[in-house]
Amino acid sequence: MQYPDLPIVQALPDLLQALQNHERVVLQAPPGAGKTTVVPLALLNAPWRDGGKILMLEPRQLAARAAATRLAALLHEPVGETVGYRVRLEGVAAVIFDEFHERSLRADLGLALALDAQAVLRPELRILVMSATLEAERMGTWLQAPVVSSAGFLFPVETHYLSPRQAAAGGTRPAERLATLVPTAVREALRQHSTGDLLVFLPGLADLRRVADKLQPALSDTVRLHLLHGELPLAEQDAALRPAPAGIRKIVLSTAISETSLTIEGVTVVIDGGFARVPRFQARTGFSSLETVPVSQAAADQRRGRAGRLGPGTCYRLWTTAEHDDLPAYLPPEILTADLSGLALELALWGAAPQSLRWLDAPPAPALALAHDLLRRLGAVEDLGGSGAWRLGEKAIEVNRLESRGDAITHSSGENNKSASAQPVNPQSTNPPKLKPLSPQEPKNPQKPTPHGRALARLGLAPRLGHLV
Repeated sequence: MQYPDLPIVQALPDLLQALQNHERVVLQAPPGAGKTTVVPLALLNAPWRDGGKILMLEPRQLAARAAATRLAALLHEPVGETVGYRVRLEGVAAVIFDEFHERSLRADLGLALALDAQAVLRPELRILVMSATLEAERMGTWLQAPVVSSAGFLFPVETHYLSPRQAAAGGTRPAERLATLVPTAVREALRQHSTGDLLVFLPGLADLRRVADKLQPALSDTVRLHLLHGELPLAEQDAALRPAPAGIRKIVLSTAISETSLTIEGVTVVIDGGFARVPRFQARTGFSSLETVPVSQAAADQRRGRAGRLGPGTCYRLWTTAEHDDLPAYLPPEILTADLSGLALELALWGAAPQSLRWLDAPPAPALALAHDLLRRLGAVEDLGGSGAWRLGEKAIEVNRLESRGDAITHSSGENNKSASAQPVNPQSTNPPKLKPLSPQEPKNPQKPTPHGRALARLGLAPRLGHLV
């Protein structure tokens, strides 16, 4: 097929050769390279696929739907013919982890389970980890996998920072700062740039609404305001992503959902509020809460890049150069800070002890202990002690029940936490997983899920919340 004119095309020969010779490969490609758009289609004709499906895990439902729509359009087909959303693991030839640098809990768990399935059940399974800002060499060394790199396709982006006086006028509390600085920056950008649409990054839905309320009354008839977040109806999401009609400019107020994977047509100006919402587990209450924290430098670069996807652009960062130097290079992986009760329940369902899996960053032992204790008190698991573990056949059954159970490998890690994988589908393929004997050295699983635990897992909620439903 004819691929779009994107930089990733130049890296395809090396990538296809690496996947021909290795079961695990890391692809490093900056924003705009085209990895989400091109790579899954390039794998369709790979000889090792042998009619198997290709599963691509996206970090958010909207990104998965947009990717599937784009892939189907390139094939001149409707969604659901070759590219669809529903997945099963049987017959899968490759699993692609897109935007892995976000290091969501679901992505880390999904990779650990995919590696376990490859080691125990499916040695021929291909695993491809794709990322824009991932420390590729570290990942390649850990996976014992070759690293394929691609050039980016980014137009020049002029970057502006606040002066110390401007920053001080915004206050210190994130909500207050954003409500003050963002509307001013949007109005200034509209005055300075007579063409092009604006993409504004804000941490949460409440911030989107506050800023929208301040902007909407003063906007002219030639400017349309859109909100973009994971809870929007599909029609409103599509309206935010589509190009604006002729003679109309568009302002999109978005959460971090627009940092990666999505290309919003027409955007040439990015205004970055400088904050992100991240989950933090509070051991005192037993619940996770979303905290507003300064964005990382890596995420800020991702956001800046959205202004240069389609042509030269401008980025306004609502912080000073001194504040930028103090930003962390990356935010901690979610697995190090989040509630792990959902992960512990998924592992019990999978039939593996945490120490038997491979983790890029292992889940902290104290947090896992709290998670296991909670699951026992909820009646979601029962201890097996040293007397037994899941048989390999039970693990194979769990692999094949991913769709009905909504297991971690097909979950979105985004705002609405729904199943969200874009998948080139071969309806004719029904190849079962290939089993190999269980190693006698495999660590025993200390917990087995109860019927109540299985029911909680199907809800897709945190176990403590699911228990209350």
